[in-house]
Amino acid sequence: MTTNQIIILVVSVLGAFIAGFVIAFFVGVSYRKRIAESDIGSAEEEAKRILSEAIRNAESKKKEALLEAKDEIYKLRTDAERENKDRRTEVQRLERRVQQKEESIDRKLENLEKKEDQIQQKLKDAQSKLDESETIKKRQFDMLEKISGFTLNQARDYLLQNLENDLIHEKALKINQYEAILKEESDERAREIITGAIQRCAADQVAEITVSVVPLPGDEMKGRIIGREGRNIRTLETLTGVDLIIDDTPEAITLSCHDTVRREVARIALERLIQDGRIHPARIEETVERARREVEQKIKQAGDRAVMDLGLHSMHPDLVRLLGRMRYRSSYGQNVLAHSIEVAQLAGMMASEIGADPVLARRAGLLHDIGKSMTHEVEGSHVQIGVDIAKKYKENKDVIHAIAAHHNDIEPKTVVACLVQAADAISAARPGARRENVENYIKRLEKLEEIANSFEAVEKSFAIQAGREIRIMVRPELVNDDEMAVTAREIVKKIEAELDYPGQIKVNLIRESRAIEYAK
Repeated sequence: MTTNQIIILVVSVLGAFIAGFVIAFFVGVSYRKRIAESDIGSAEEEAKRILSEAIRNAESKKKEALLEAKDEIYKLRTDAERENKDRRTEVQRLERRVQQKEESIDRKLENLEKKEDQIQQKLKDAQSKLDESETIKKRQFDMLEKISGFTLNQARDYLLQNLENDLIHEKALKINQYEAILKEESDERAREIITGAIQRCAADQVAEITVSVVPLPGDEMKGRIIGREGRNIRTLETLTGVDLIIDDTPEAITLSCHDTVRREVARIALERLIQDGRIHPARIEETVERARREVEQKIKQAGDRAVMDLGLHSMHPDLVRLLGRMRYRSSYGQNVLAHSIEVAQLAGMMASEIGADPVLARRAGLLHDIGKSMTHEVEGSHVQIGVDIAKKYKENKDVIHAIAAHHNDIEPKTVVACLVQAADAISAARPGARRENVENYIKRLEKLEEIANSFEAVEKSFAIQAGREIRIMVRPELVNDDEMAVTAREIVKKIEAELDYPGQIKVNLIRESRAIEYAK
């Protein structure tokens, strides 16, 4: 085959291929066009279907919304009708209550009018009876004058004569009362002497002022304090002279001794032994000695402080130490050192007011009870002991005289002695300075009220002013105004016969009548 034939064949094949490609292209285009037209038609139909379905759904929703709105309107209408019905019922109930109250008020007004009429009638009856009683009273006075043979003035003179006799009797009662006061002061002096003796004595007596309580960390500490076969407690009691009471009281030991200095030494020593934990005879002896030195130092400091605070100088060191010992003494619950300082201050102030020597007055006031610092080993009263001590340390003669006269053992002859005596009485009489047995005090108040309540005419009674006054309410229907004085005198006589008391008791009777009514 020639070259030309080959070229022609190739060109023919290419032309056929191109022609086939062109035909295939146009056929494909036509086919895609038909498919596209078919898809467009389907889409339009689907759109129409969706639109129609949306319209149907909208109509359905619209109907449902209308139904719900109708239901809500019906429900609101029903609630409103029910609320109106309830309100009408409440209004009717209130109207009935108002009507009932009006009827009740009308009835009360009628009753009040009736009561007013009754009261007016009673007032008229009472007035008529009062007039009648005045007539009877005048007739009785006339009759009494005829029977007794006394005129009104003569009867008055007779009653005054009887009253004078009663006053003479009252004078006799007053004399007996003063005798009782003197006897009471003697008893008070005796109690003071006994108290001073007990304070200086180390006998085995039990009182509130003779014990100290030491707390323990635990009950097992009691066994350690007692020691093997009791050697620790025996050592402590022997060295201090104090009795240790170990009983069932939880976590506590009681120290008993009238000598407050020794009791303070024992307390300090025992507290330090408990804190240290090493409890044996050698350690006890060492601790007690150290506690004794500490107490002696406190005594010296207390004396120095008292002398310094009062501005006193050139006082013997032993005398200052005795003053410090009074820190551990008490009388009727009053600390003796504090009492002495108070007396010194009062005496100094009064001396300054009247132009006397205030320093000398303070010195005498501070030393007036110095005898109470000594123990039972020194014989004599605290006044005599104080005088002997002051003479021993060469105190001023006016100070010695003030000490001797402050309890009227001798007659005070100097201004300083009188000032110390007055200051001592003021300090002891200050409310709260000295305490009375509370139990006896309450019993006395109860007995006072019991005596008053034993009278039939008494309604209530109240003991006030610490038992120095009793206020009594009497029944007005049983006691009139004229009988008040007689009733008060009878109560006074019974109190004097059955009750022991200091000073005097004021009997105050109260009679009260009341008329009570309520405005409505």
